[in-house]
Amino acid sequence: MSFNALGLSTPILDAIQQQGYETPSPIQQQAIPAVLEGRDVMAAAQTGTGKTAGFTLPILERLSKGPSPKANQARALILTPTRELAAQVADSVATYGQHLPLKSTVVFGGVKINPQMMRLRGGVDILIATPGRLLDLHSQNAVKFDQLEILVLDEADRMLDMGFIHDLKRIARLLPKDRQNLLFSATFSNDIRKLAQSFVQDPVEISVTPRNSTAETVAQQVYPVDKNRKSALLIHLIQEHKWFQVLVFSRTKHGANRLTRQLETKGIHAAAIHGNKSQAARTRALSEFKDGKIQVLVATDIAARGLDIDQLPQVINFDLPNVAEDYVHRIGRTGRAGATGEAISLVSADEIKQLSDIENLIQKQIPRHIEDGFEPETDLPETRLNHRPKKPKKPKKPKKPKVPQDQTSDEGDANGRPSNKKPAPSRRRKPASNRKPPQNRSGQNPSGKRPNRSPKNTQH
Repeated sequence: MSFNALGLSTPILDAIQQQGYETPSPIQQQAIPAVLEGRDVMAAAQTGTGKTAGFTLPILERLSKGPSPKANQARALILTPTRELAAQVADSVATYGQHLPLKSTVVFGGVKINPQMMRLRGGVDILIATPGRLLDLHSQNAVKFDQLEILVLDEADRMLDMGFIHDLKRIARLLPKDRQNLLFSATFSNDIRKLAQSFVQDPVEISVTPRNSTAETVAQQVYPVDKNRKSALLIHLIQEHKWFQVLVFSRTKHGANRLTRQLETKGIHAAAIHGNKSQAARTRALSEFKDGKIQVLVATDIAARGLDIDQLPQVINFDLPNVAEDYVHRIGRTGRAGATGEAISLVSADEIKQLSDIENLIQKQIPRHIEDGFEPETDLPETRLNHRPKKPKKPKKPKKPKVPQDQTSDEGDANGRPSNKKPAPSRRRKPASNRKPPQNRSGQNPSGKRPNRSPKNTQH
């Protein structure tokens, strides 16, 4: 099948041809016709299989035939979890829509908001945004959604991992109910399906690869090594194999900075990219890495999610991720669009649990290789695959909302409904002058003294 058979117009086909693509990927073959028909879509595919073009191409086609946006309006909204992914999607929209009279812009945090507000004044056809900055702009009346036709949640699984669920629900309440919804994700967990129930309606469900699988074009290897020798082994591998463009994953921001300094001391030009870096520094490091000015890019999971680097040959896991699904996303940076790639994990004995979780997730034992001169003093234990399917977790029963004790029947209950309950009687203590003294069984004061009585009021 060619792109010509998918119902795309000539301007978009010309842009695709200029990028050198001739045949749509499996996810594009299924998603593009469904989006063009106006259907809601839930699509799961491995990273690097062309998910972004799977929704940008048909969105451009649909919007090219509609009315222009009014001031501060957006006709299509694409939400992404990270700034880098937002910028990447914006590049894809600009590339494939270069021959169309459509306007697009991207907004995210970490940079000044005023230039973004200025770009939104005239309205845009496509707005790419991170959830937090979008809500900031809406609160300042810089963006409105009366003309919104399409909503896209890209990398929805990562948005849940990063705690954006409440922001997503707030955004959904701001949008017109009559809209097309597209949900794209690298994996489909039970939480993703629960999220989809509140966003998509009667969706076309697309899954072109097994859940949590890795691309066959990526050769995976585990290098057992002691933890204190990981840096030395990484430097040795880069120098020995003359690797030039290497993406290295670190579990922490401080670890990424430390490793970058160690590489620099050995003459290996490196840069770190993580959440503590300014947006300008992150953009500059990524640009220099793509241009070949930086040999090694050391990244954390959040900063690197969605990075699209053509022909990236090597991905190194300096630390294994705590969440097994992140391993799939990490190594998905290489072996993209049918190209071959290599994913190497430097694993110490204290990471055996993470390794076991990863292998059970992908249902595959990763081959091991011990590098000469770096034999570990503490052996890495063997792992076994668990083929028994996990039992789904039982949903928790929702807790009943608490009603304040001083709430009267006129105010209603915690959900705003009228309450028929009578207010609880007041338990306020009486003043000391009105309290009766304690008495024994005979009715007398146990002290034997007669209680003081207030004198009667007399008139003179």
